[in-house]
Amino acid sequence: MNSMKKGLSLFLAAALTAGTLAGCGGNSGSAGNSAGTGSADTETGSDSTGGTAQNTDGVPTYTIATVRWTDAWPTDFLESGIMKELEEKHGINIEWQVYYSGDWSEQKSLLLASGDLPDAFFGSCGITDSDISQNKSYFVELTELIDQNMPNLKSVFEKEPELLARAKDRNGEIYSLIKKLPLRPRVCGDVMYINKEWLDRLNLEIPKTLDELTAVLEAFATQDADGDGDPSNEIPITESKNDYLVSTVLRTILAPFGTIVSRGNNYMGLDKNGKPVFVPVESNYVEAVKWMHDMYQKGVLDPEFFTQEGSMATAKRQAEGGSQVGLFAAWTADALAGVNAGQFVALEAVEGYDGGHYVENARNYLDISDKELLITTSCENPEKLLQWADDFYDDLISLQTFYGSIPDQIADNGDGTYDVLVPADGSSLDTSAWSNSMRDFGPKYMNPEFYDKVTLPADQGDGVKLAEDALNGKYVSDDRSVAFPVVKYTDEELARLVSIGTDIYKYVEAQFAHWVVDGGIEAEWDDYLQQLDAMGLQQLIEIQNTAYEAYLESME
Repeated sequence: MNSMKKGLSLFLAAALTAGTLAGCGGNSGSAGNSAGTGSADTETGSDSTGGTAQNTDGVPTYTIATVRWTDAWPTDFLESGIMKELEEKHGINIEWQVYYSGDWSEQKSLLLASGDLPDAFFGSCGITDSDISQNKSYFVELTELIDQNMPNLKSVFEKEPELLARAKDRNGEIYSLIKKLPLRPRVCGDVMYINKEWLDRLNLEIPKTLDELTAVLEAFATQDADGDGDPSNEIPITESKNDYLVSTVLRTILAPFGTIVSRGNNYMGLDKNGKPVFVPVESNYVEAVKWMHDMYQKGVLDPEFFTQEGSMATAKRQAEGGSQVGLFAAWTADALAGVNAGQFVALEAVEGYDGGHYVENARNYLDISDKELLITTSCENPEKLLQWADDFYDDLISLQTFYGSIPDQIADNGDGTYDVLVPADGSSLDTSAWSNSMRDFGPKYMNPEFYDKVTLPADQGDGVKLAEDALNGKYVSDDRSVAFPVVKYTDEELARLVSIGTDIYKYVEAQFAHWVVDGGIEAEWDDYLQQLDAMGLQQLIEIQNTAYEAYLESME
């Protein structure tokens, strides 16, 4: 090993070991203090956080905290359209306290430490199971209140018992409201996109097997795929450093090895027999990491794969004059490639190491969630706030809280059908939805029979995703595609997972980076397993197995 390479390896291990897993993955929001429609002012007579107040007209005012990915998305929709209509219908005033994910962890710690809380938290990116477990006295148990004030939600629970099971904790109590996202694909997760322009320029076919994919990636790395006369500046695969890099890679680039792990970033998966396993100790994980090291050695992986910020990876995918990247995983091509999306086509899941076609079916994580609305003990009249929230389980309201309000973002055709509109400002539909609605966050449910009444733009966002779903949707019926679900833990289990899990995950991440760059996984494997056991891995697996069994029982 030369000194430069050894130095990179040590840097990667140290950087990944020093990192921490956040509670709400995905995008890196902007830093900054709470903003948007902000805290209450003196006119309402309320504090900046807790306590239901009256405004000057005697209308009850509720403070609700919510977390947004980035301050690049506006929040004025909170004071207009369907959101304002619901306030007026229920005779309440909502003062939104908007935070951003980049500094939410610090802000949340201050809020919980002070006990000076808003009336509610809105959206599953705000409060975690650990927060609830450690601060039970701050949150209102909702079972009776739901029964008395939320007929729409009660109807949802009757139609889909899985959602009631998701709402309850292991003690059968409900501390938060749930959602189920509408108009979703069968392959609920990212899919691979390959640079078709590069394939055509090199006279290569779309790969169908892992071996063919390997050959294509090596050709991208060594030949002039972009046609600029320089065969050395192509980047077959790039990524950016983040807290979820390794688990993301296991679900996408390495999926042909059957390494699909939980979206909960706990590295749990289900084997071919449906048994829970900790993927980074399985034999197929060894094969996946060996392949990844081979790709690193052959120049397929970007040298900055483990070290660059997200903006750098984006710049390479969206480079002016054509993408510099050959393969990536995304919800849709335009989500990552931007103006270069036309270069890429969705890749059918290649035949994997054992003949299987692996796709991610993370419906239990991506489509369904709890913690979409939590009421705090600062709220003086939770009944009225829950009556407001119950309307979020209406078909047409859910449509508007997912894409934007009628008539600006959605056209009402007057016959019971609706068209989601292409953004007039030239932005993508995905950006428009996040800018004009709560999108994935907040209580939500749309009856499946309502789906046929909604038309999406065929060439944008979810319309593209649903159209492309036919390519890989046929593999969802394969048991191999089922992901380890979101499960519930007792307070004791959760505390133990936090205690032992953090160090285990850091160690897995550091070793992964080391083995991809330096190799040596087979020679070091036994020591690695021993170290994980010494850190408490078997206890972690036992907890996950127990929680999984409880999950299965809750579905009966």
